[in-house]
Amino acid sequence: MKSQPSDRIKMPPGFWLGLHQIGVAAHDVARRVNLSLTIVTEPIVTTAQYFAIWHAYSELIGDMAKGIIELATGFETTKYPPTVLATYHARDYRDALQRMARYKQMCPPENLRMTEKGEHCSLELEWLENEQSCPPILIGITLAFLLELGRRGTGQPLKAQSVQFSQPMGDVKTLESYFGCSIKIGTKSNQLIFSREDLDRPFISYNKELLDILSPALDHSLNEQQRSYSITETVKWIMKRTLTAGRPNIETVAKELGMSERTLQRRLTEEQSSFKHLLTEARHEQARQHLIDPTLDIKEIAFLVGYEDQNSFYRAFRLWEGDTPANWRTSHLGEH
Repeated sequence: MKSQPSDRIKMPPGFWLGLHQIGVAAHDVARRVNLSLTIVTEPIVTTAQYFAIWHAYSELIGDMAKGIIELATGFETTKYPPTVLATYHARDYRDALQRMARYKQMCPPENLRMTEKGEHCSLELEWLENEQSCPPILIGITLAFLLELGRRGTGQPLKAQSVQFSQPMGDVKTLESYFGCSIKIGTKSNQLIFSREDLDRPFISYNKELLDILSPALDHSLNEQQRSYSITETVKWIMKRTLTAGRPNIETVAKELGMSERTLQRRLTEEQSSFKHLLTEARHEQARQHLIDPTLDIKEIAFLVGYEDQNSFYRAFRLWEGDTPANWRTSHLGEH
């Protein structure tokens, strides 16, 4: 079996410049997380180190809301990494966000899911690690930057319609002033919701010539990264992080992989698997993982693995394990 997506994360050079501009020294951050100052020039870290850096920034800045806004707005456009440059110079806000969602796959540990429904568009962050281990300030800055991208690209003072955070974010009033909307704390997910009309706003920073250079290189890098894992593992990984949105369909997964449904079906067949089989495996594996967490009740677990009601989850679990979720949990908790 091949490994899951890489645990190597590259810190963008502009991150350290951004910290310096708001009065936070790189050596203070490095000292707090027991890393060498070479982190600035050799910026490859593990997920644990990446989270520790953000925790350190949060502690040093003190005021979390202030730290979110200052870094999101202070990051210089000229220091954007190539993946972000390709979004800043997109045709419009929709194009920018679609590119962001696609290229985020090369930048663990978070991914971005964009959903257009009715008059609204939601941008939801999904984490490869336990969401509770993710520094709240990183969640806040990521959503703030997505709005900042739209503001810079369109040249308009865009406002969100609502923002949801699963963890406390400091001074909510300060953040509401920045986002231009009400903020909910303690939700199940982290989402930025805004008017779907904003997606059609053209970017004044649109640069077709630059995109013609950047896009092929980024797409090649993404495809190379995806080919380093088997297609069955990659599909199952995508499924697991989208189960809470309901039953993942092959059209959505194929689109995220940048291929047609027919190509995805063919490649799964070549690896002697199928979309339906992988979905069952993903739900089964996630159910077992969640059941060994005593803080989750079974009704919540049913939702987390994509079932609309608890009875459907019970029937499925009995087929998988020959037992009820409650009995399985009781007999396996002592093993972990």
